[in-house]
Amino acid sequence: MIFITGPLYSGKRDYACALLGCAPEELEGRAVWDVQALAADCADLDALADELSAREVVIATEVGGGVVPIDPGERAAREAAGRLSCLLAQRAERVVRVFCGLPMALK
Repeated sequence: MIFITGPLYSGKRDYACALLGCAPEELEGRAVWDVQALAADCADLDALADELSAREVVIATEVGGGVVPIDPGERAAREAAGRLSCLLAQRAERVVRVFCGLPMALK
């Protein structure tokens, strides 16, 4: 599995299409994105990471930058998203951070 992460609107899906050599319409069959949203209500992040890592490409938006939310629920969701990203990075064969459309290989 290839794990792609980066800020919102940084070109992660475009990079995934270029990496896989597919059109944006084909990406849904080969990748899953916005997985950080799945973490918020998940009771077992390890199981979720195992399920997601079966996909060819997993894309997550970084949510850890900026001001820490006051709302405890939002803070918990942000924490879960970060922990899921760590688990996915551990399971990935390759980790790429895309920032301003530029891919940076992390693993």
